[in-house]
This record gives sequence, structure tokens and C-alpha cells, in this order.
Amino acid sequence: MLLVALVGIAALYFLWTARAGSRREAWLFGLGWATTGLALISPLCALSVSLFGARVGQHMILTLVAAPLVALSLPANCRRVPGQELWAALAFAIALWVWHSPGPYDETFVSPAIYWAMHITTWGTAAFFWWTVLRAPRDRLGMSVAATVVTGLQMALLGAVITWARAPLYWPHLVTPFEWGFTPLQDQQLGGTLMWVPGSFIFLAAIILPLALVLRREPHSGLVGALGEA
Repeated sequence: MLLVALVGIAALYFLWTARAGSRREAWLFGLGWATTGLALISPLCALSVSLFGARVGQHMILTLVAAPLVALSLPANCRRVPGQELWAALAFAIALWVWHSPGPYDETFVSPAIYWAMHITTWGTAAFFWWTVLRAPRDRLGMSVAATVVTGLQMALLGAVITWARAPLYWPHLVTPFEWGFTPLQDQQLGGTLMWVPGSFIFLAAIILPLALVLRREPHSGLVGALGEA
């Protein structure tokens, strides 16, 4: 069922962009959507039932790799509301913190509906955030960089809180990590570190690239300019 949904959405995208879309955008969407599918269908998904570190790794792939690739494939010329960058950052932060809080996180192991609500809202808010900052017009670059800085900081803070917790936080992973040679606390620390360190590097790159383009006085904004025109 999931595979059918992924293929169906991809088909709709390619039909929608068959005439107006560029080849580069089609490749970006295909790569981002394939990454989304792999994160949800591959053995990593099954492993995330046992290991918190695997679940965080899955979320990092979805939000920091797949979502920005899909965002870059979407049109940029849509009307924006005042402060959209910060609203997008806030929505992503809420999804991230809520679904990595012990109560809501634990519930994803009880209800399939809650499990998929976690994935949809986390990926959806991440894609909206990345579309807002990566496809921003040049005159919104300052707000985009500010939103990216805030988002990188809040994700690093969440990762640090999880990493430095003195006791296991998530009951679904109180026993299963032992099967993989980890204690529950070690597994939790691995997950927090994955969110904290690699995530920070990705956000740092997303901050530096647009600023570097401005200093070089490039006519394009954001990462789209770095990729070049189709």
C-alpha cells in the first residue's frame, strides 16, 4: 500500500511538470522521493522498531536529505505571507520536538495511525521549511538564513538534550537494544548524537552557501543558484 502511494504521488508530480518543469527539477524530485521511499521501506525502517538510533537516522534522512531535495523540485514563484520563513521554522520545530518527546514517541508504537501521523507531519513540515528557505527570492535571503540558523540551533539542542539524558526516555527501547549489543542509554545517546552533529553540519552548509553567493554577487539566491539554471 505504501509503495503504491509513493508511486502514485510520483506519477502525479511528473504529469504535473511534464511541460513546465525542468529536467533538473525532475531529477531532484525523483532523487528526493526515492530517498523518502527507501527510508520508509528499507531495512532501516524495520531496525527503527528496535533501535532509537535507527529511528533518528530514519528521521534525519527524511527531513535533512529527502525533504530538501523534494523542496528544490517545487516551483518558487508562489505567493508568500509575511514572516513565512519563521512560521515554517516553528512548524518544523514543533513537529520535531513533539514526536521526539517520550509520550508521543511511545504512542507511535501503539497506533499505526499515530505512527504515520508522525512521519507525515515531520516530513511535511520539513519539506515546507526547506521549500521556504531554499526557494526564497533574493530579497528574502536574510529571513531565510535567520530561519535556518534558528532551526539548526533547535535541532542541535534537542539532540543534546537526548544525548545527555541520564536515563532512558523511551519505553519501546528499554529491552530491544540489548539484541544489537547496546544498552538502552547507549542507543539513546547514539540517536541524540546523530541528530546533534550530522544535522548541525547540514544546517551549516545551508547557511554558508547562500551567504557565499551573496558575497560573490551572484544573480541567484539560495542553494538553487549554486545548482545553476536548468
